[in-house]
Amino acid sequence: MTRGGATPWILGGAIALLAAARSSLLLITVEGVSMEPTYADGDLLLMVRRPLARPRRGQAIVLREPPGAGRAAPRAAGGPYAVKRLAATSGQPSPAGTAGLPHRTPVPAGHVAVLGDNPARSTDSREWGPLRNDQVVGVILGRVRRSEAAED
Repeated sequence: MTRGGATPWILGGAIALLAAARSSLLLITVEGVSMEPTYADGDLLLMVRRPLARPRRGQAIVLREPPGAGRAAPRAAGGPYAVKRLAATSGQPSPAGTAGLPHRTPVPAGHVAVLGDNPARSTDSREWGPLRNDQVVGVILGRVRRSEAAED
């Protein structure tokens, strides 16, 4: 194969990778203070969607807000999403104060418990209780840009 003959294949492969990345990666803007000091209001975060992402305890995740959460839950801009810390997965001991579960009771199968990093200002599993696994949208890979307010 000549070098010129490989170019369409390389270009096609690059386009396919970009398309896959676009459908798997998402930029999220934080709204609220529930994840301070880790993430501040206005921070821009990079998220990888499930099923590519396999959330593990301790990771920052993006989830769909539970029904009835309203604006009480600090959100990710652009939708009814919240950024929280994955505190426990199915079978792991529930964090203290998880609504509907006595402390250290295992999280039910098919559910997770989440907490904000700023407990005094977070709406999370202490109010919502365990959330269904299908409410987890993805995992935060990191901050792309720090909010201008946080830089001051």
